Amino acid sequence: MARIATLLFIGLFLGTIGSLSAQSPAEMVDICANQAGENATYLKDFQVKLGVAVEGRPQVARYPLVLSSNNIYRFSVCDMESSEGKAVIKLYDNNRLIFSSISAKTKEEFNPFNFMCRKTGIYHVFISFLDGKPGEAVGILSYVSKK
Repeated sequence: MARIATLLFIGLFLGTIGSLSAQSPAEMVDICANQAGENATYLKDFQVKLGVAVEGRPQVARYPLVLSSNNIYRFSVCDMESSEGKAVIKLYDNNRLIFSSISAKTKEEFNPFNFMCRKTGIYHVFISFLDGKPGEAVGILSYVSKK
């Protein structure tokens, strides 16, 4: 009986340790928001979990948002530890790409990036993973300042 109790205790202890090291989306929001910088004020987060590309087309999460003119916004994206793919956050005005956290040509990374909003309107945030890999990430929208 003592052996069963000891094994049960060890199993529960090891199970607790494993769950402590795993990141939750809420923890990742806090981490990513803090990485946006001291001068950035958290506004919104985008929690994403996407599967592998289907028929060669990467899965994409899309989020509409309203941005106000004469404001500077900061966009950032952070991968979860368990993510296989590298997250990319893109900002669109209608169908026009405004900016991306990774350059399509050079693969240079711009994370976080600032956006000076020149007109109030509806914009779209797209989050996907490079090479169509599956992954989990958190995108952050922060307010930086007025022009």
